[in-house]
Amino acid sequence: MGWLTVLWLVPAVAAAGVVAIPSSRAEVAKWVGPAAAMITLGIAGGLAAAFDTSPSAPRYQFTENHSWIPTFGAGYDLGLDGIGLVMVLLTAALLPLLLLAAWRDADSVGVSGGRIGSVQTYVALILAVEAMVLMSFVALDILLFYIFFEAMLIPMYFLIGGFGGTANRSAAALKFLLYNLFGGLIMLAAVVGLYMVTTRSDIGGTFNLPAIADAAAAGELDAGSGLLKVLFLGFLFAFAVKAPLWPFHTWLPDAAVAATPASAVLMMAIVDKVGTFAMLRFCLQLFPDAASYFAPVIAALAVVGILYGAILAIGQQDVMRLIAYTSISHFGFIILGIFAMTAQSQAGATLYMVNHGISTAALFLVAGFLVSRRGSRLIADFGGVQKVAPVLAGTFLIAGLATLSLPGLAPFISEFLVLIGTYPRFPIAAVVATGALVLAAIYILWTYQRMMGGPVRIPNAPAREGPGTQRDPARTMRDMLPMEKLVIVPMLVALVALGVYPKPVLDTVTPAVQHTVTLTEPGGQR
Repeated sequence: MGWLTVLWLVPAVAAAGVVAIPSSRAEVAKWVGPAAAMITLGIAGGLAAAFDTSPSAPRYQFTENHSWIPTFGAGYDLGLDGIGLVMVLLTAALLPLLLLAAWRDADSVGVSGGRIGSVQTYVALILAVEAMVLMSFVALDILLFYIFFEAMLIPMYFLIGGFGGTANRSAAALKFLLYNLFGGLIMLAAVVGLYMVTTRSDIGGTFNLPAIADAAAAGELDAGSGLLKVLFLGFLFAFAVKAPLWPFHTWLPDAAVAATPASAVLMMAIVDKVGTFAMLRFCLQLFPDAASYFAPVIAALAVVGILYGAILAIGQQDVMRLIAYTSISHFGFIILGIFAMTAQSQAGATLYMVNHGISTAALFLVAGFLVSRRGSRLIADFGGVQKVAPVLAGTFLIAGLATLSLPGLAPFISEFLVLIGTYPRFPIAAVVATGALVLAAIYILWTYQRMMGGPVRIPNAPAREGPGTQRDPARTMRDMLPMEKLVIVPMLVALVALGVYPKPVLDTVTPAVQHTVTLTEPGGQR
């Protein structure tokens, strides 16, 4: 058993163990979850320390190769490149913080309030998602990847529909499931089609990613360009829904608002990254010619998503829905960087995946803390928070400034790399995408002004206070609690550290990015 197997088995086994905890000991589950996530983080840190970032290093490290379904050429093949490593680290680092952020959510689950399940189920579902996402980042067998790519939808569906905090959580969960299942079915057809193509080539019927990628790079796949383009679109469609790319995005705002803040962050910061990661690993490596052919169209859709998400964020009255639309805009930047197909743009896109995960997690969780205190998601119901809860207001501001890519904070350098890397290939797209910088300043600063500035808002207050008049929660709003600081402070530190010194991440991903760029260059390795 290799370390990559241990990496995903730890949260998977912990999830099974948490479910087995008797209801009388439900409180134990709240401790087991973060403990298992910390062990996973320790393993991920060990992998990072042992990872070789030199140009002469193997393309995939810590590889495991075992026969799985030999009749169909499917194997239990795992490996880690620089891109996969940073995504594993992002996932492993965020999960302990999300489980701590969900501490009070776990207290409120149960049949009361219309929710289903138990504390044990809630924690187990989060750990199950972590295990499946980690497997997706290390799987080198396409069929193995597909199984976990689809399986992670099930625990996310129950996290949204069973434990969400809004009346329409069931509808939002069903919409999330149907959209992503449909995308997965299209991908399944493409996976089968690609397997049939390999049976007619020298490599034989196989699902092994490196073998198929090398054959594709050498032009050895026995298929016409038209068929390969169709297969490319089948893979891309599933990943575009997961990412999500405009116009396949409509499930995201509903699901993000319906879920608990921790579950919403798990979905937007981690699960959705599997879509953009898979574009880099599968779409570009398996179908380099088709990716180059469709790149202008995908870049155009990405730019539309960048502006669309930013414009709709400005008009939102619900703070959680506003943040969800900002994610659509940011995913547009990531996808634009991927399909600009330059070393700078793809390195920036990979760094953006990490930075967006951290900044969105910080902003969404702080917003969740505010909503839990105020009992409302409406921006108009807030006001003057900086006077009564200055630490909450300050952390919201820092996370918001990171979201608008303020220089010195992590998302700035990734957005900058995407734009300067895109300009040589798609200059118009790069120029138009910069408009989102202005729009981001509008939706973040205006939101901060309305929620945190001005007088303390007292909705429906009586004309004058007298004996027996209830004090409004806004005036007595508690500032950030120690547990909340424990969750948010590491994220803010990471945003500053990566904003000032992103070199470790860029050094890690550069060899993998260079390999992918070489495959997609005209005549690269073919």
